[in-house]
Amino acid sequence: MQNKKIKLVCGIMIATLAMTSLAACSTGTSSDSAVETETSETSADSTEVTTGDNTFEYTDGSDTSELAGTTVTASVTAVDGSTISLSVMEGMGGNGGAPEGGAPENGSGDANAEAVSKDTESADTNSAETASTDAENTDASENETAEGEAPSGDAPEGEAPSGDKPEGEASSGDKPEGEAPSGDKSEGEAPSGDKPEGEASEGTDSAPSMETKEATLTIGDESVLDGITLSDIAEGTNLQITFDEDGNIETISEAEEMGGGSAPGGDSQGQSQGVDSYTAVTEYTEDTEVSDETYSSTGTDENAILISNGATVSLDGITVDRTSSDSTGGDNSSFYGVGAAILTTDGTTTISNSTITTDSAGGAGVFAYGDGVVSVSDSTITTTQNTSGGIHVAGGGTLLASNLDVTTDGESAAAIRSDRGGGTMIVDGGTYTSNGVGSPAVYCTADIAVNNATLTATGSEAICMEGLNNLYLYNCDITGAMQDLEQNDTTWDIIVYQSMSGDAEVGNATMQIVGGTLTAENGGLIYTTNTESSILLSDVDITYSDDSEFFLMATGNTNDRGWGTAGANGADCLFTADSQDMEGKVVWDSISYLDFYMTNGSTLTGAFVDDETYAGEGGDGYCNVYISSDSTWTVTGDSTVTNLYSEGTIVDASGNTVSIVGTDGTVYVEGTSDYTITVTSYSDTADLSGASTTTDFDSISTSLTE
Repeated sequence: MQNKKIKLVCGIMIATLAMTSLAACSTGTSSDSAVETETSETSADSTEVTTGDNTFEYTDGSDTSELAGTTVTASVTAVDGSTISLSVMEGMGGNGGAPEGGAPENGSGDANAEAVSKDTESADTNSAETASTDAENTDASENETAEGEAPSGDAPEGEAPSGDKPEGEASSGDKPEGEAPSGDKSEGEAPSGDKPEGEASEGTDSAPSMETKEATLTIGDESVLDGITLSDIAEGTNLQITFDEDGNIETISEAEEMGGGSAPGGDSQGQSQGVDSYTAVTEYTEDTEVSDETYSSTGTDENAILISNGATVSLDGITVDRTSSDSTGGDNSSFYGVGAAILTTDGTTTISNSTITTDSAGGAGVFAYGDGVVSVSDSTITTTQNTSGGIHVAGGGTLLASNLDVTTDGESAAAIRSDRGGGTMIVDGGTYTSNGVGSPAVYCTADIAVNNATLTATGSEAICMEGLNNLYLYNCDITGAMQDLEQNDTTWDIIVYQSMSGDAEVGNATMQIVGGTLTAENGGLIYTTNTESSILLSDVDITYSDDSEFFLMATGNTNDRGWGTAGANGADCLFTADSQDMEGKVVWDSISYLDFYMTNGSTLTGAFVDDETYAGEGGDGYCNVYISSDSTWTVTGDSTVTNLYSEGTIVDASGNTVSIVGTDGTVYVEGTSDYTITVTSYSDTADLSGASTTTDFDSISTSLTE
């Protein structure tokens, strides 16, 4: 137990550094807290921002002039009186700054292997309807998180953004081995969007990098402090520093989450204090077999059953009821399993033919944490309150589920949920329903594979995925019903993003949906922002909402939710359609990088739209499209792409050939349609080697659990 306590203390310290108070719905500084500041002495190429007695400068002497009109998020690394050392989150893509910067390592510190490995510290803070995602993170409200900020950079008027990323601005995120193929990029250079004819774009690795940069902040005039005092600032504090249009330091406030990010929906209900021990009604520390027992728990933040000390425990036909009106939930529940009905922290637990019910804040049904391995089958799990996932992993735990009936009613209470430190979940069969706001059916900050399951979210997006993790959905029936929320730039059914909360490690998110059905009852279909990702859809039967605005949206965001730095928080997405029928717009912007592959008889009925709404001053992003010989793009409106490589068919709905015209006026294809595709370059050959390859449940399950 002593070793266990030491491990937990370490986890607590890390979680405290990450501070993910998921106020998913309330991030940013107060609009009525504007503070007068003196004229900035920053010149166009200044390396220091000076506002009266306040200064901000990068340790390496980098130019600070581009900070004018922006907000940066930083973690305090040291304090010496009024001189504060910072680790600044840099924006993704665009101007080369990664909006999110290096997110703190997950609580577990584990990383793992192959396409599937990563240390995800995911504080489920991501999902609220607003972003509507399992804002589970901070137990308190379910902020799960998603919107990132868009990278900046100007794109010349009238010209399609250049496909070539400027040297040195390419994102650096290394992808775990085993992820969808993507070309290797030379160090220091972003993949070139302009590819020789027939060459595949290396979009997979081109994701804008999320890095940190060291800086020094000196506060001589405390009138810029908003909601905090100088004495409140300590090592581990997360700050948001806002600069006015002249580059003056306007306000300094405490960020609610690392990077200021919040989950797509939900409010934080509590912060993590960490735990060094658990309270449980029944604790098994030795090998045990139990049948047909009933367990009841009514204490505050206690577990009904705790398995620890390496015990192997079999629970068959049991009934567990955990009810408490005094429990607080919060990050301790989301990150460590405090208050869960059944928690395994160190040992192996097998649960079968059982009924598990909770009516308690933070009352997850079955939770695997750390060295805990859980196998649960043929059972019913019902949770009622907030931050109460159905099945849950964090801190590197492993959970195998088969033929479960799971229902959750609270906010930030995904039926299949993960959080800081990640872990592994293999789910085969069953029904998983989340009814709360900000509670997706699946909230992924871990390595998760689901097969032949029904996944339904009635008050949130269906799927919320964050950061360097893997999610594979095979032959599932997936339905989401996200609400339209003011704090979100758009509404979606699936979101792939980086919240900057520290819940998920920064890096490439790999998602594959193979077979089955996907239904959006409101909003667009797939939205990705402020992260790099590899997304594949293969032979999925899609039902679109009546008000669907897009099939895929890969752009920056306003940062109203703290997702990166506005104007530098675009997406870097490798999208592959494999034998997939698609309808709707594909929206991109110049601070994002999109490689869109259509393979094996795929079809798209829609248009590619360059929408600069969230791109700030613009950037050098691109949208490259690759179409196989047996695939068809039916054009529904004028379109803009960077490089078009097509061996397939491109026509309008009437079968008319669509004109393809270069930004320099070159007419590559003169068509008879009313629509025109504007490109930087065009080739009638397509190298599809950069596309992702469809996987299967058995092989992925094996690789994730090895």
